[in-house]
Amino acid sequence: MKHRILIALLMCAAWSVDAQQYSFTFKLTDSKDSVMYIARHFRDELQIIDSAKRGKDGSFLFKGNKKWERGIYALVGQDKQKSINDFAVDGSQKFTISGDSRLSPKSVKVKGCPANEQMFNYIATIQDANTEMKGIRERLKNPETKAAAEKEEEALNKRMEAFEEEALHPKKPILFFDLVNMFVNPRVPDSIKDKNTYFRMHYWDGVNFKDHSLIYTPNMFNKMNYFFFGVLYNAESDTICKDLDRLMDRMNGDTTMMKYVLEFITPKYFRATKNIGWDAVWCHIASEYYLKGRCPWATEGTIHNTRYNYNRIKQSLIGAPGQELWMADTNQSDDPKDWISSHRFPEKYVILWFWDPDCHHCQEQSEQLKVLYDSLKTAPNRWFEVYAVGFESDVPKWKKYVRDHKFPFVNVGGTNVNIDYQEAYNVHGAPTMIILNEKREIIMNKLLPVKSIIPFLQDYEKRQASKKK
Repeated sequence: MKHRILIALLMCAAWSVDAQQYSFTFKLTDSKDSVMYIARHFRDELQIIDSAKRGKDGSFLFKGNKKWERGIYALVGQDKQKSINDFAVDGSQKFTISGDSRLSPKSVKVKGCPANEQMFNYIATIQDANTEMKGIRERLKNPETKAAAEKEEEALNKRMEAFEEEALHPKKPILFFDLVNMFVNPRVPDSIKDKNTYFRMHYWDGVNFKDHSLIYTPNMFNKMNYFFFGVLYNAESDTICKDLDRLMDRMNGDTTMMKYVLEFITPKYFRATKNIGWDAVWCHIASEYYLKGRCPWATEGTIHNTRYNYNRIKQSLIGAPGQELWMADTNQSDDPKDWISSHRFPEKYVILWFWDPDCHHCQEQSEQLKVLYDSLKTAPNRWFEVYAVGFESDVPKWKKYVRDHKFPFVNVGGTNVNIDYQEAYNVHGAPTMIILNEKREIIMNKLLPVKSIIPFLQDYEKRQASKKK
């Protein structure tokens, strides 16, 4: 019986040792926080996952029974708003990090975790080199010190190249350096003529999408965010869609990674009311991923709303045929024979102008549109007609405003209309502008400043002419 009790006691002792799987101690000089948090990075957010109170010696001890996944985490102050600094959980589950209240890399000392020690040393060295380079560049501006500064610059570059070559390829894999190597931007060879395309096509070359821990690093979010809303910010919608599909193909159906990317970019493209062509990108995401069952995480409600918005938005995309409106003018005739078509004008282009007399911005833009229209009335280059739709249920008020301001273009409004123009052109607010070409296809579905209308049409003409060559 004593033997059994002894075995049981030994087993309990062993279990208690193993149970405390992690112990992270942070000793920060001059810290005024009474509690600290550890958070993980997720897209542009910090998710709090652990906390520790200040000890009697001023340190913060995080400990518990779980084993932490390999990753980059953030130490966060008691306001929970900003990160003090990042650290790594890589190999060791028990370590101590000491430093100033911001964990500035040059102040940090690490015990028990070589991965963190090497990471902070690397960052501190890079920061020192940047400071040194800043001073060199100041001396480069002075003719008297330029020659010496050029030699210093060359020597510093060679020293840092050698340092990075050694630091970024340690004998034992270290997460931080894996991330630096993985997320470095591609170098474009001098021989490449189209450098922008090469950069885009090779942007994701080093990223291992099978490693799900990447989604909990700031590196993955920063690279994704810069790609879509930096590299591709001014790209045509077709280019954005192709590059998105190419990225999704690299994930090979990995729904964890797909969800990480799509749930971040989809609402941004949906809400981007001022970005030309981004509604087409959203429609592509909706039709090719959500509505084709490639997003198993999406709820029935999400799919329902996506389908509704897709059917609503796709009708007003650039390149779509503009639906012909027949509406009564200020005479408000009930006879459809008296209604005016939005398509049957001799002018090459038609500007559909949806406005509200109670809307201050509508008033300003309508007046500017009137000035532009009148200035081109006798000129040979007014190749557009304005089909102004009064977005106002109070018909007498709309008619009075048109008369008082002597709007010279085609003015229609009221309820005498052949179709629901709000649905046909996705008009859910005023002012809204749609421009149709000679085939009465939509070539612009965003609100342009009046001063930009002529330059836009001129640029459109040039683009169409270049396509015919």
